[in-house]
Amino acid sequence: MQQQLIECVPNISEGRDSAKIQTIARVVETVEGVKLLDIDPGKATNRTVITFVGAPDAVIEAAFLLIKKASELIDMSKHSGEHPRFGATDVCPLVPISGISLEETAKYAHKLGERVGKELGIPGYFYEKAAKEEKRKNLANCRSGEYEGLPKKLSNPEWKPDFGPAEFNEKVAKTGATAISARDFLIAYNVNLNTTSTRRANAIAFDIREAGRVKREGNPITGKKVLDETGEPVRIPGKLKAVKGIGWYIDEYGIAQISYNLTNISVTSMHVAFDETCKAAEARGLRVTGSELIGLIPLQAMLDAADFYLVKQERSLGASESEKIKIAIKSLGLDDLKPFNPEEKIIEYMLKDDTKKLIDFKLDDFADETAGDSMAPGGGSIAAYVGTLGVSLGTMVANLSAHKAGWDDRWEYYSAWAEKGQAYKKKLLYLVDEDTNAFNRIIEGFRMPQGSEAEKEVRRAAIEAATKYATEIPFQVMETAYNSMEVMQAMIKEGMESSISDSGVGMLCARTAVLGAYFNVRINGKDIKDRVFAEDIIKRASEIYKKTLQIEKETIDYIEGKM
Repeated sequence: MQQQLIECVPNISEGRDSAKIQTIARVVETVEGVKLLDIDPGKATNRTVITFVGAPDAVIEAAFLLIKKASELIDMSKHSGEHPRFGATDVCPLVPISGISLEETAKYAHKLGERVGKELGIPGYFYEKAAKEEKRKNLANCRSGEYEGLPKKLSNPEWKPDFGPAEFNEKVAKTGATAISARDFLIAYNVNLNTTSTRRANAIAFDIREAGRVKREGNPITGKKVLDETGEPVRIPGKLKAVKGIGWYIDEYGIAQISYNLTNISVTSMHVAFDETCKAAEARGLRVTGSELIGLIPLQAMLDAADFYLVKQERSLGASESEKIKIAIKSLGLDDLKPFNPEEKIIEYMLKDDTKKLIDFKLDDFADETAGDSMAPGGGSIAAYVGTLGVSLGTMVANLSAHKAGWDDRWEYYSAWAEKGQAYKKKLLYLVDEDTNAFNRIIEGFRMPQGSEAEKEVRRAAIEAATKYATEIPFQVMETAYNSMEVMQAMIKEGMESSISDSGVGMLCARTAVLGAYFNVRINGKDIKDRVFAEDIIKRASEIYKKTLQIEKETIDYIEGKM
């Protein structure tokens, strides 16, 4: 069963006092099972975005402790900043990451809010998916009037808090209110302009954001508002859905920015918001100089941005992941105001297991580890790695061919082959370590106790399951390396002729991976007690082995003919 993980992204009303910020943020680390991912302060906004992740109950406990600590250290009666706010912990959204639905996450939001109201005496509202009535879904409605409007708002029956006291007492005067939600993954994203004008930044924000701007008679800025039959202002919608935005001036950087909330990146992505802002800015005589990501971002959003710009440039999409990250950073200008470190800004990189893998080794260290007196890594892992090198060569030729002068009309064809190659490479790299892991499972099985018949039976079952797995993994190496040969075959015949030897070496590496993994299937398969399983997998492996030898012969004959 997939582990349940939710992310919590509280925004606290303190962005200048680093000691306070650290004290508030670090309290979440006192809860076992919670990982603090990011602390992102803003001086001009006097606001810090904190991000942490974990199992639902642990995250709720950590969020409660953070809200409590913020209420003790932040005095809202003395707060000022550019960003709308009404509480020490202004907002506290919960975001489903894996193994849990948005609806289930909303129940945890309610649980957190009720505890904050009862135990801390802080009033607040549930918004977005956690909202208990329609008008409270929108955070802007819940926060309207901001901190200064709380005395009036809390006493208004229509805006009675969902939790906590319905009065602006002495304690609430210090803590303010808080808004708690369950929502989809949101990207807080600022686009930088070559102007200091907030009005012009707002004009672009109104062009882009879904809510657009209010329709006016005559002058679009000073003209009388056009009202509908209910007396509400008529709006001219902006260009992009699932986008909120305002313009502001950031004294820290000396520029105006457009501050976006991208509320559903499957509807409007970061790169589309950036690209459309560039167009709108240019139409108004301005220029976008870069952008700023607040908090964290999913890896896929960065890869999608890279692909977007690679397509615009008619470049191959078969670049490596690390290369694509660099392309996304430069294309979006994410390092315009300060360095952008992917290891600290991409969620998946922050959650990476710290355990060192074989593929993390330097080449010489990997060779040393293999040459040592331990039995792993062995032939299976090496076969997988040789296969990785093979398809990497084929992918290289595809990328070179996509970029060759005079072949511009075929770049998409070669790009498709390069993308296939990258997928094979990723799978084979995974199998490098997994083959060693599979071997280690057999060793662990043999080390199990066997003092009683029951223990012996458990041990026998564990060894059998581990041996089957240690046979399946090299079979996967065989399958993947064999399938990857299609990349080299295509490039030998249709790639750059000057790189035919590279594709040939890639093919020979893939062949070696297949044959090496085949030996491992055979040697592990002989120890499996379930002979139906063993004979079936050995039979399928033998078929791949024979086909590979045939392809090898055909390839060598073809290359010899071309030479």
